[in-house]
Amino acid sequence: MFSNSDDLPLMPTRRSTVLTDGPASLYHYASLDDVAPRKAPPVLLVPSMINRWYVLDLRPGSSVAEAFVKAGLDTWCLDWGIPEAHDRHFTWAEALQRLDRMLRKVRRETGKEKVVVLGYCMGATLSSIHAALNPELYAGFINLLGPIDFSESGMLGRMTDPRWFDAAAVAEAGNVSPEQMQSGFKLLRPTQDLAKLVTLIEKGTDPAFQLGYRALDTWASDNVAFPGAAYETYISELYQKNNLVNGRHHALGKRVDLKDITCPVLTIAADKDTICPPKAAVALNAVVGSAEKQVLPVPGGHVGAVVGSKASEKLYPALIEWVSKKAHASLELS
Repeated sequence: MFSNSDDLPLMPTRRSTVLTDGPASLYHYASLDDVAPRKAPPVLLVPSMINRWYVLDLRPGSSVAEAFVKAGLDTWCLDWGIPEAHDRHFTWAEALQRLDRMLRKVRRETGKEKVVVLGYCMGATLSSIHAALNPELYAGFINLLGPIDFSESGMLGRMTDPRWFDAAAVAEAGNVSPEQMQSGFKLLRPTQDLAKLVTLIEKGTDPAFQLGYRALDTWASDNVAFPGAAYETYISELYQKNNLVNGRHHALGKRVDLKDITCPVLTIAADKDTICPPKAAVALNAVVGSAEKQVLPVPGGHVGAVVGSKASEKLYPALIEWVSKKAHASLELS
């Protein structure tokens, strides 16, 4: 139905690579006038480890990064990269250390003591742990559809129940392949492929729909493996034991207590999200030590809420306003 031309404008926001760390990269988005903004704190985007980073810069008009740059925010992004077979031993702790190096590089490059971090999906879960261990580095934290209370994780939680799911056995085989990960997500919506076909039949002749569909389908098909060691910790410690929200998770030799997060916090919850149900995300606000905390409900599912047609109308303006007001105020008071 669609042509195979090369006119699909993915990752539209101009960026440069500032740091590489193994397969990972740190990107800096160019401001419109090529001069980094001086007043607002820098913003680091942290995507999930198992999906490609450019869901946060998908296409023109459907891009968190583009919206931030147009608003004059100094925007950076962590690309976790594509793990190779030898990365099977890459641990959860090493992921946190990589995030720490990237954030500290942003601080050095900008001269700012604190950074606003926007974590998406698992990127928010990792960032919440890092923020609890390093609260002095955060001007603000945005949890964009990231699970915190895994007792509220819905079907994914039931699928990974330790009574019938052995994360160690899965990880023993090496990196968890994209096909393995996606098969689990498809079980959340077994009729999704049929629904997509029906939608294509109904809207496939609309050029605007074609462009959006092709961009999202390209990203959704561009998955990467989950390093086996990190996967085992993520499933066993968080999904199966729910140690994070209960204060029993340990990382880098320390107990992670989310009440140690004291910066302004904004949690985004999508009403149709089956990967991170709203209760799993908003639990963060009940346990952090922050005086400034807010929940923003948005329409859509786990991906559609971020890149769908309504994102530019509600989500992006709300994010920009929050960063500009709450986090900037926090930075001035520090």
